[in-house]
Amino acid sequence: MTPTGQTHEQPLDTLLAGYARGVLSAPLHTLVATHLAIRPESRRFVSLLETASAGEIERLDPAPLDDRDARLAAIFAAGEEPIRAVARGFAGDDVVPYPLARFLGASLADTPWRTLLPGVKEYRVSDNEDGEATLYWIRGGRKIPSHTHEGSEYTLVLKGAFSDIHGHYRRGDIAIADMDVDHQPVADPDADCFCFAVTDAPLTLTGPIGRIVQKLFRN
Repeated sequence: MTPTGQTHEQPLDTLLAGYARGVLSAPLHTLVATHLAIRPESRRFVSLLETASAGEIERLDPAPLDDRDARLAAIFAAGEEPIRAVARGFAGDDVVPYPLARFLGASLADTPWRTLLPGVKEYRVSDNEDGEATLYWIRGGRKIPSHTHEGSEYTLVLKGAFSDIHGHYRRGDIAIADMDVDHQPVADPDADCFCFAVTDAPLTLTGPIGRIVQKLFRN
């Protein structure tokens, strides 16, 4: 069983398999967890993958664990931020489900947006060796500048919808693009579009205004 409502099923299946195995970066793990909160039909597929992964682990020979106490301390420390986020009241809502609310520690209303272009705003949540995680607010009918990617880009629609050369993406859909894709996402005209995007390498703008606004995307 594969999730419905998506394009590029093979890349999506690979992404979900990485989630089931627990090998995704924190931002990408959050993106998939948020997708699963919105799209229950994907949960059975992931559950099957998790069961298969557990079976593989059970067949492995035990191995000694170096720095056991330090690793346990790191795990418990990582669990503190979700508790603080929920304590501040950001437990999720109809637009931002709990997994993303936990990661953001804020609601859309409290997000410190930065204007990139008329009708396009962003909030860069994190930017480190795990990749870049960004919230986008695109006014209805507005376009993101044409761009390609030095790596991979995963975009989850939280509200509204957008289209590109590969199809139409609505709430809960994940659009996946790589260095072979040059596209220009366009928000549907009837509503603003909110997206959560994770990239593992910088975007490269390719349209006629690309050189003018490239610094806005990088700084």
